[in-house]
Amino acid sequence: MANNDLISDLAQLISEGRNPDTLDIDTLSSLDIVRKINQQDKGVADAVETTLPQVAQAVERITAAFRKGARLIYMGAGTSGRLGVLDASECPPTFGVGEEQVVALIAGGQEAIFRAQEGAEDNLQAGEDDLKAIKLRADDVVVGIAASGRTPYVIGGLNYANDLGCTTVAVSCNPASAIAAIADIAISPVVGPEALTGSTRMKSGTAQKMVLNMLTTASMIRLGKSYQNLMVDLRASNEKLIARSIRIVMQATDCSREQAEDALLKAGQEVKLAIMIVMTALPADAAAALLAQNRGMLRHAIDAAGG
Repeated sequence: MANNDLISDLAQLISEGRNPDTLDIDTLSSLDIVRKINQQDKGVADAVETTLPQVAQAVERITAAFRKGARLIYMGAGTSGRLGVLDASECPPTFGVGEEQVVALIAGGQEAIFRAQEGAEDNLQAGEDDLKAIKLRADDVVVGIAASGRTPYVIGGLNYANDLGCTTVAVSCNPASAIAAIADIAISPVVGPEALTGSTRMKSGTAQKMVLNMLTTASMIRLGKSYQNLMVDLRASNEKLIARSIRIVMQATDCSREQAEDALLKAGQEVKLAIMIVMTALPADAAAALLAQNRGMLRHAIDAAGG
């Protein structure tokens, strides 16, 4: 039997409310159903916009952590946990970072990525235990993700991270949530009740995905992982990315395909270094040394070379 306190708690959550605009959704045609859902989705970006100062604050903390060699760690359950896994798994190929730099923990472990382990989210101790298992350090940043803002697994993790002195961030779709109250930075885009009551994989999930996209992308840009708006530290691990590498060098330098391929060969297929070689006409070793002196910031390195 459901816990009466839990029923009462859920009744207070905006994300669990009934949406007055979709009460008739079960009577509609397929086209009208998706129109209703799409209409609801239109407000998600506006809700996220109200949280940009907090997102930027988190980006500054994450960037500082990365510069110290520390990690960004996502924690969540269900959809929220899977969104963390998705964002973390995209960072190595997109930005050329190690798999240990952005880590995602999900209640119930790896099996929960593919199959719901809903009871796992209620384990408060598991959040702490999972952080201990990856040897959480004070310089790390821990981001707890929970649409409801009350997931015990996430609360346990954030409490332990706070005790250790980590920067903690809460991403929730309910204002004044439990995790917002215990985190250093609270990011709370309020998207309102879902089109299908309580199905927080919808608007809430979309808002969370948008926030996570910004946390990693903006942090990586601040670290010099882009030149203009080009991904210059991507890892060319398949044919599509090899072709993209060539195209990025061409776009950044206005060189020919042959020049781009030659520069990439000299650079050991490192896009950023290849651009540096083309832009400055320096030998690969000298270009690499100048990049290192400028902490991988390509614009600064080109300026230093008089390019």
